[in-house]
Amino acid sequence: MTSNIVKPERLYLRRKEAGEYLKSAYGFGSGKTLAKLATEGGGPEFFKAGNVALYSYDALDSWAKEKMGAPRRSTAEAA
Repeated sequence: MTSNIVKPERLYLRRKEAGEYLKSAYGFGSGKTLAKLATEGGGPEFFKAGNVALYSYDALDSWAKEKMGAPRRSTAEAA
């Protein structure tokens, strides 16, 4: 997947910014979804700095690609 998304100088994103990054880079995700997954599990790994959740680009990219699954050429292909 080629993307015109430019990563800023910061290494970590707050939850809302992480959701915006996912939405712009992959077409899905939100800060609210990340908050829910942080309590239930199944989301990307994050760090806590006080009461702030911080996500790395690598963790967000890995998680999004994992959710997307393998590429397919037909909807008839098995998942």
